[in-house]
Amino acid sequence: MIRVDVQDKSFGSVRVLRDIRFDLPTDQTLALVGPSGVGKSTLLRLIAGIDTEFTGNIDRPDRIGIVFQEPTLLPWRSVLDNLRLVHPGLGRTACFAALDSVGLADKAGDFPGQLSLGQQRRLSLARGFGGAPELLIMDEPFVSLDDKTAEDMLTLTELLIAEVQPTTIFVTHAMSEAKRLATRVISLAGHPATIQSDQQKGD
Repeated sequence: MIRVDVQDKSFGSVRVLRDIRFDLPTDQTLALVGPSGVGKSTLLRLIAGIDTEFTGNIDRPDRIGIVFQEPTLLPWRSVLDNLRLVHPGLGRTACFAALDSVGLADKAGDFPGQLSLGQQRRLSLARGFGGAPELLIMDEPFVSLDDKTAEDMLTLTELLIAEVQPTTIFVTHAMSEAKRLATRVISLAGHPATIQSDQQKGD
């Protein structure tokens, strides 16, 4: 069970988030939606433990995988080395299995500049799912992709979530993505942002 209780998150004198509370059972997939700039990515950073400056408490597991909006790859490192940097404990066999799961096993020796944006996003997925995380956090992983690539990425993400079965929290602006991947959708709104609605699939 993941428990989120963010009473206040501010940047200086600007209060961004208030009174955001929810529990997320194991294996559930939660989509966070809301207008641009409302604080969705800020909330993700709090949940991931990247930002610890807030009032409240968040209980989360130790093994966390993160897929950022941008691939955030080191251009001077190979595909394999970019994966190893995030998961230094993974052996060579496990690394190649992770790359194979996203269709990049034959690109292990390539550099990020040799990959398409879709392939870079696939590598980001491999890094996120590598090590079998208990909690997977994704920040708009399908943004800026053409329709076909986005569809391929959605299908791949569905398969990986079904295989690895992490508790998943992701941010999206597309309700079609939320409806397809999520078992639950929380909408943020307001200034500061709070929960406007919280719906389970089938409600």
